Parts: sequence; C-alpha cells; structure tokens
Amino acid sequence: MIIPEAALQSIYDLSYSALEQEFAAWGEPKYRAQQVWRGLYKELYASPDDFTTLPATLRQKLAGQFEFQRLIPINTLESNTGETHKTLFKLPDGQRIETVLMQYKERRSLCISTQAGCAMGCVFCATGQMGYRRNLTSGEIIEQVIHFARKLSVVGEKITNVVVMGMGEPFHNYDETLAAIDRLNEADGFAFGARRFTISTVGLIPAIQRFTREHRQVNLAISLHAAEDHLRSTLLPINRKYPLSNLISACLQYVEKTRRRISFEWALIQGVNDSVAQASKLAFLLKPFVQDGGALCHVNVIPLNPTRRFSGKATSQTQAEAFKQTLESHGIPCTIRIRRGIEIHAGCGQLASE
Repeated sequence: MIIPEAALQSIYDLSYSALEQEFAAWGEPKYRAQQVWRGLYKELYASPDDFTTLPATLRQKLAGQFEFQRLIPINTLESNTGETHKTLFKLPDGQRIETVLMQYKERRSLCISTQAGCAMGCVFCATGQMGYRRNLTSGEIIEQVIHFARKLSVVGEKITNVVVMGMGEPFHNYDETLAAIDRLNEADGFAFGARRFTISTVGLIPAIQRFTREHRQVNLAISLHAAEDHLRSTLLPINRKYPLSNLISACLQYVEKTRRRISFEWALIQGVNDSVAQASKLAFLLKPFVQDGGALCHVNVIPLNPTRRFSGKATSQTQAEAFKQTLESHGIPCTIRIRRGIEIHAGCGQLASE
C-alpha cells in the first residue's frame, strides 16, 4: 500500500483495543479511549477540537499523532432528481475515489469504495477500465461512511444501508474491508447492523469460502452477468480463473452453511446477455438454490449503465421484463433495478477517479 511516509495514521484505522493501547502508552486512563471512540463514532466529531471533554494538551497530542480527515472531498455532483449525490475524494498520495449516496423514500443507501481502481478488468465497468492503483485502508473505507453520516445528521437523517459496490473488488482487499465493517458494527460505536451491509464480489472463490466459514451476517452479492463460461470470460476475465461451476458450488456452500439468501447481480446488455435463452440458462444454473422452503437466491437485473470504453448498450424495458418473467417462471425471484444518477456517472459500474 503506497501512502506517503510523512502522512499521519488515520484515527479511523485504529480498532478500539488499539486506541486503548495508544492511550495506555501515553499514561492516560482507559476511559479517555472510550471518550474518543464515542466522539468519533456516535457524535461524529470531525477534529480534535470537537472533543471538548478532553484536556487541551490531550487534544493537541491527538492532532499531532493522527489524521482526522484523510479523505478530502474535492467535488460533489447531484443528479437531476436531487436523489443521488456523488462525491470525489482525494487521498494523501494523490489517488482518488468516488462514493455515492442514494436517497429513496424511506432509505438512505451509501455505495462505498474499497480500492482506488480495480484489478478485475470487467469490460463494462469504468473502475475496471482504469486499472488497479491500491487498496484502501480500513480507516479510508470507514471515513466514507462517517463523511456522509455527518452530512445526513445535519438534516436529521441517517444512513440506512451500505453497499460495498463502489470502486474496487472488496474481496481483493478482504482484511481491510471486513475490518471496516466490523468497526462500524460495534455496539459501543457507530452500531450499524451487519445485515444492513451488502458486499458484492465478482467471484473470488477463496474469499467466498473464507466468508462462509466466518458465518457473518453481512449480505453477499455475486456479480454474475452471464450463465455460460465463454460469455462470462469475455465480460469478466476473472471467470478464466474461477469458472462458473466452481463459483456456483462455492455459493451453494455459502447458503447451505449459513442459510442466508445470496444475490446475483446482472447488467443487461442489449444483444449480449439479455435474451430469454440466456435467462433460461441462468434459471438452470440457479436451480439448486430453489428448495422446498423457497429460493435461497435472488437475481437483481439492471439495464447496462454506459461507460466510455465499452460500446455495449442497455437492454430495453420490454426485454428486461421478459428476462425477469423467465426467471420467475422457474421459481427464481428477480427484481429489475431502476438506474439512478446516470447523467453524473454515479450508477453501477460507472465510478472512476475522474
């Protein structure tokens, strides 16, 4: 991970135990660590000066030891409807990431990034088109959430869901991503329920297997996009390493061991993967997930969002409906997602560092 040596450590990179150890090394009582932790994650303080219950000398020491704002917002775009907001952040080493807030009638969903760029190379994804730059630290992942939590708190609102579907492949940065989620989940801090997180992966099987062993309550989504290896490999190069049969087997192990439903994501590309025949192949592939108690999977389809380096077009609404009906006729639940924030490149697969 490339971060300038002169940069201070982010305060959000510290677990509670690490924060306690830091204060113990300074000769401070344990309750000081709790005061700082609650200030960061419950009060959403933005700088050491906000911690007015701490002595001035301790606030100065915190300022000299830690960064409280590593992510610098340099631009925010708002969709025509005013429901979607995309912020471009600059990191200390000059890398940039994007984070998106989507406002619904009763929900405030945040789409966060886990990497600057992405190594997976999915052909229709703007992040994949820009290539891999570096992993984010757990603190840089957390800070995206805290930034928007502050903004919403001003108007008396809260984040209701976090989707780890922004820039990067979360399971390529497994340790930092899950550390961030664990920290945001802690009851004495931000207390964001595990089931309100959804992680999306292109199908890194060893990571899926590890995720399964850990029996987490975090929701899991798989970016599938094709029901046969040849087609999927042309869209998602990772399929050459982890083909569909192995991927579906790992997903079945996940639902069988956790009894949690898994989601499959599908970008509908006109004339490529949007046919009824392709839907039928998908239904056959997912048949093992349909059991006596109902389906332990759900398919989310969305017409392709445009990116500059991919010439494919979005499917029509009529074709999307036919795709959905084919799946449902085989007992597989399917939802057609509404495209949002397309004009500001805030939709699925559109995030980059521009």
